[in-house]
Parts: sequence; C-alpha cells; structure tokens
Amino acid sequence: MPVYSVSKRNPMSRKYKFHNKEGLYFVSFAVVYWIDVFTREEYFNIITENLDFCRKNKGMEIYAWCVMPSHLHLLFRAKDNNPGEVLRDFKSFTSKQLLKAIAENIQESRKEWMLWLMERAGLKNGNVQKCQFWQQHNQPIEVWSPAVIEQKVEYIHQNPVEAGFVAEPHHWKYSSALDYCGGRGVLEIDLV
Repeated sequence: MPVYSVSKRNPMSRKYKFHNKEGLYFVSFAVVYWIDVFTREEYFNIITENLDFCRKNKGMEIYAWCVMPSHLHLLFRAKDNNPGEVLRDFKSFTSKQLLKAIAENIQESRKEWMLWLMERAGLKNGNVQKCQFWQQHNQPIEVWSPAVIEQKVEYIHQNPVEAGFVAEPHHWKYSSALDYCGGRGVLEIDLV
C-alpha cells in the first residue's frame, strides 16, 4: 500500500508524494496532537537507533536530522529508490516501540494522558487499529539545488535554537549539527 494514497477523506494528499524516487527529500513529521514525547533519553534513543538501523539496513542515506520534543526533521534519500516505503517502515516500527516504551515506563508521569490522546487519534483514523503515535502526513519536499539543500540543513539545525533549548545548534545532542561542525554526533550521517 502506498504511503500517500489519494482518498475520499483527504483529496489534498496528492500534493504530498515522493514523485522522484531517486530524489533527496526534506520531511517533517510530528507526534499526534503535537505531544511533547521526546523529553526522555530512552525515547530519543529509540529514534536514533531506528534511524541508524534504516541507514545500515534499509538504504536510507541521512544527510541531516533533528529530533525535537514533538517532531522530527530529516533530509534523506533512499538508495533503493523507495523513500515512501522506507519512511513508512520507520514510522510504523518506531510507533510500536515508542508506545510500548511509554506504557512500560513506571517513571512516565504523563503516561495515561499521552496514551489516551494517542488512542483517541487512533479512533479517528480508519487506518489505525488502536493507538496512533505519528501524524500521517510527512509533506516531502524534494530538494535539488545546493542553495535549497543548504537552507534545509540550516533550518533543521536551527530548530532547537529557535525553540530556545540551546544557544548554538551543535549543542543539541539529537541532531546532525555537531557533524557539520567537525564533531561526531550520536548518529552517523552522510554529509552533503
């Protein structure tokens, strides 16, 4: 099943497709209701471990990334010309892992509230069996010129600065900004 199918419920989904399967794409996707889930190291680690798995085993070339409390930004390409499938698999697998981690975390003070909201989101979506973790849209934007690539990398890395979490992009642990400053971040990337 394609990641973005045109349905009667959402005719606007035609705009958000991976038209060029060989392309380099900027995508952003968020937790349902923009819930700030990524506030604990173990939740961040689920994302970085799965991005690393996709890079090593699914042909995802990652050029820039950033995990914010409620959303994720990626600049990536799929070696096997299947960006929609790679992203779909990443989101599906991480949603299961994150829902389980939240449910089993005895220190998670917002557990019931988050799971209740995710269950409500799932009830509103006919494609979901129980709980929905990620919003369905990714809004892929193909980038091809060096100027646009640079702009997207800058945007991704400035996100934590703009949000007031850090003063410098490379201070945010969960992004590729450190890699672009000559250091080594928590996730190996493919530099532009």
